[in-house]
Amino acid sequence: MISIVCPFYNEQELIGEFFGRLISVLNATGDEFEIICVNDGSRDNTLTGLLAAQSRYPGVRVVDLSRNFGKEAALTAGLDIARGDAVIPIDSDLQDPPELIPQMLERWREGFEVVLAQRVDRSTDSWVKSFTAGWFYRIHNRLANIQLPQNVGDFRLLDRCVVEAIRHLPERQRFMKGIFAWVGFNTAAVEYVREARSGGASKFGGWRLWNLALEGMTSFSTMPLRVWTYIGLVVAGASLGYGAFIVVRTLIHGVDMPGYASLFVAVTFLGGLQLIGLGIIGEYLGRTYTEAKQRPVYIVRKIHERRS
Repeated sequence: MISIVCPFYNEQELIGEFFGRLISVLNATGDEFEIICVNDGSRDNTLTGLLAAQSRYPGVRVVDLSRNFGKEAALTAGLDIARGDAVIPIDSDLQDPPELIPQMLERWREGFEVVLAQRVDRSTDSWVKSFTAGWFYRIHNRLANIQLPQNVGDFRLLDRCVVEAIRHLPERQRFMKGIFAWVGFNTAAVEYVREARSGGASKFGGWRLWNLALEGMTSFSTMPLRVWTYIGLVVAGASLGYGAFIVVRTLIHGVDMPGYASLFVAVTFLGGLQLIGLGIIGEYLGRTYTEAKQRPVYIVRKIHERRS
């Protein structure tokens, strides 16, 4: 059986088109399937639309979360509930085309346990988003031990053994792209051209993308902490060198009375470095605090099953 996992948050405009394309593709495969729709605390009529789709199409299961927990939590809920031999997370905005699913299933049947959907053209994204995404992958892969495949989102196929491995990871703050990469397994890629969003607006603005990038950096690398050791060594070395220069200059030219500008710049510069370092330590401390509380990643209000 094939499980499709779809997080929804305020996507009422896209439900009809999304199911029309997805059901057509799945019926053509000839495989048994289920579609797990996770309503992540939507404030519009998304839940009503999903229940209407459930009454129309077989195999649709609607998971209604108690509030908005975020896409990573909604995706986790879908993976926990999925029963398929192969599980495919996909966004409902149709930027990831359902028509790619048969190719992914073909590579899976060849023996690959993970099949990535890799974007070869991101012209539908804004220049700023494409530029910042490229730099995120470069910086993350340089800092972290786990390499994220570039231009790959959550759209991928996961074998049942991969899903079970992910379900055994206990962390609460979840960066799913990193988790997918961390578990490993035999991986293949299928290339595609990213489509424009069919309707509505993206829920990931600049601030949320920045926070997601920070989550990725701090989830799989301690390099942001370690780098401050080297920064401290460089600053301390520069201070010792400047101190030696002052001593030599005083011995040669005597004591002078320089202005306060250099002192002010030095104090504010070092103070800024200290605050940045404390901020990075705070990121890791906050993650530790969240993990120590062991709150659940999500809470399910109700799972709507189709009545026979």
